[in-house]
Amino acid sequence: MKITISANINAPVAKVWNAWTTPEDICQWNAASDDWHTTESEIDLKVGGRFRSRMEAKDGSAGFDFGGSFTVVEPGARLDYLMDDNRCVTVLFEADGERTQVTETFDAENVHPPEMQRDGWQSILNNFARHVEGKSA
Repeated sequence: MKITISANINAPVAKVWNAWTTPEDICQWNAASDDWHTTESEIDLKVGGRFRSRMEAKDGSAGFDFGGSFTVVEPGARLDYLMDDNRCVTVLFEADGERTQVTETFDAENVHPPEMQRDGWQSILNNFARHVEGKSA
């Protein structure tokens, strides 16, 4: 089962792409709720390159690594990656003047209900949009 989420971000595609692919930015937006955060992020932005983010509960009660390798890298337009658990993800960046539509499609996992996965990923994408829109040019 594939799940698709999206956000329309009030920023040009170059700014959106940079925030999506820069480790320092990823650490600022990559969390589904205020009680979680990303403490580390690494990215080798090329086909075959790996990425990894460390996500942890702020109270230290839990944490996990989220990682994989890139299968498609089209700067400013598309990123595809294969997560370490073999699920596929596609992220599209569509410019519309000074706005950018970001659409993510990912394979659902079998542990959590699809609605929970959709809500979690959408929450992270919404955090991303707020981060980008709040950054100075």
